[in-house]
Amino acid sequence: MAGSFTVSQHAPGAPFFFDLGDPRAYVAAERLVATDPSREWVPARSDVVLRCAHEGEALREDVAREVRTLGLQPLRWPDPFPFDSEPALLAATYAKSIGRVVAFSLAAFRQAFAGGHALDETHVLIAASACEMHPRAVLKALESRRVREQLDAFTARATA
Repeated sequence: MAGSFTVSQHAPGAPFFFDLGDPRAYVAAERLVATDPSREWVPARSDVVLRCAHEGEALREDVAREVRTLGLQPLRWPDPFPFDSEPALLAATYAKSIGRVVAFSLAAFRQAFAGGHALDETHVLIAASACEMHPRAVLKALESRRVREQLDAFTARATA
């Protein structure tokens, strides 16, 4: 896993680096789409799995409170949580290359944290279909070395 990064580290207008397995990034994404729609969204791996596993109940309470404050759909934690976000991040990287990163990422975040689904291949494809991404293209992207290398570059950029 890569290093840690949070939304609060980014100045207004700076890229929004996010891991689709991070519930805090979900809340930040919902805020940004309403307040800063022109910001660049960049998928990147983080050490979210380790952080979430260690933060436990405090994390769940903080995120649930923020979700209520924003008036979002009630929070439903994915099972399992934390989950492996790699397939979703690869799909988000592909979505960025075709101009659909925001739509895909919101759909994926909502599958995870409003729908309560770990972002396995099935739920990645459901999120992709919500923003008119062809399932065969997404499946091909999940296996693509070029997409993986782009995600590696985005992750390096996020942690720099």
